[in-house]
Amino acid sequence: MEVRVKKLHEDAVVPNFAHAGDAGADLVSVEDVELNAGEHKLVKTGIAIELPPYTEAQVRPRSGLALKHGITVLNTPGTIDFQYRGEIGVILHNTHIIDFKIEKGMRIAQMVINQLPKVEYVEVEELSDTDRGEGGFGSTGK
Repeated sequence: MEVRVKKLHEDAVVPNFAHAGDAGADLVSVEDVELNAGEHKLVKTGIAIELPPYTEAQVRPRSGLALKHGITVLNTPGTIDFQYRGEIGVILHNTHIIDFKIEKGMRIAQMVINQLPKVEYVEVEELSDTDRGEGGFGSTGK
């Protein structure tokens, strides 16, 4: 699958995979951002993408930033629809009690591309029965 990438900033980095076969490609910041403890901010990547129809890009946290510094993607996974052509921004949240500095060129998130089925929602009078039925949160008793 080919995903077209347009650099919107001279320091932008085309998403790339750290290792062959990785699911997520790294997204890189094009700006320095001070992320205070408990704060969230939109961090720019300086790129726009063109996804194939019926695909989406999901923006997910990087496990190293989460574990070592408490930095996560606030709306994880952030969804980028295939029609969107604007700059990709990542909403980062500092869950830690210590401020953190995002530096230009830092890998801040990862992007995973998924195929989507073409879905049609159909209104009906009744739904089929299942063993679970209407059992919701905690319905298994475990």
